[in-house]
Amino acid sequence: MAPKRVECIKFFSAGLFFLLILSGCGHTIQKGDIDTPTAGQIKVGIDESYRQLMDAEIYTFQSIYKNAKFDTIYSDEAVIIDLFMKDSIPTMVVNRKLTKEEEDYLNARQIVPRTALIAYDAIAFIVNTENPDSNIYFDRIRDIFTGKITRWDQIDPASKLGDIKVIFDNYKSSNPRYLKERFKVDKLPSLCFAVNNNREVISFVEKNKSAIGVISVNWISDPQDSVTVNFLKRIRVMGISPEGNNTPDASFYQPYQAYIVQGNYPFTREVYITNRQTYTGLGYGLAQFVAGEKGQLIILRSGMVPATQPIRIVEIKK
Repeated sequence: MAPKRVECIKFFSAGLFFLLILSGCGHTIQKGDIDTPTAGQIKVGIDESYRQLMDAEIYTFQSIYKNAKFDTIYSDEAVIIDLFMKDSIPTMVVNRKLTKEEEDYLNARQIVPRTALIAYDAIAFIVNTENPDSNIYFDRIRDIFTGKITRWDQIDPASKLGDIKVIFDNYKSSNPRYLKERFKVDKLPSLCFAVNNNREVISFVEKNKSAIGVISVNWISDPQDSVTVNFLKRIRVMGISPEGNNTPDASFYQPYQAYIVQGNYPFTREVYITNRQTYTGLGYGLAQFVAGEKGQLIILRSGMVPATQPIRIVEIKK
């Protein structure tokens, strides 16, 4: 059963987005000054899964606050968190909170990190456009990652695709970590492989009929972005049934905003911005912006789900 198309619409007017660049403030930073919430220069570490989103957020912030500059570091989750803990970056965007051990380590050094929930994200499973199995039961996904299923004909006896290959963006990224935690496995099965980033996952799946790619939905969720549109022409996004529903009349859901909000799509997660600055600096300003009305509108437009602003769901019936 193909998923219904659902559109999410924000309560506040999209016209606000275009007003963002019309107002600017912030003072000129002199040499030696400390950064402020709207001016200065800092490094920001960002999970590569959220490159599309944070490029838009930072571009808009800098359009408003002309004296703000961010040196962005895009990498896998493990690298970003390591840089944060070593004080190489004061602010990071990842999809997990700090652990108790990490917080204790910082607190012992008189650092109290501030974490804000900014969005709800999802992991998307993608397949080759010639793969007929674009809908799959949740339990089959679990069986793949627990090593019980290794071939396509174990999912569909008529399949001629052979061995399944699961492709991640990086073994140190948040995606394999999330799935290991979700399915309570210490390591991934041997059918799992990694490339270098989300773009390479999409390229691999495009060329390999037997592959399943695992990426952040942010890479394929913005219908107004030319990069997203190009990617969606090259692959298919799998529909997943709710956990435990393996019946012939099961519904299958793709990671659309509405299905994330309603809890129909089973592979969702939270996205956080965390700041370790001990003063009210530029890291604080960016966090406030992204968690505020303007930043949340950008998240909505990106195809992800805003964390702090209400949305309403409109079902379009044909």
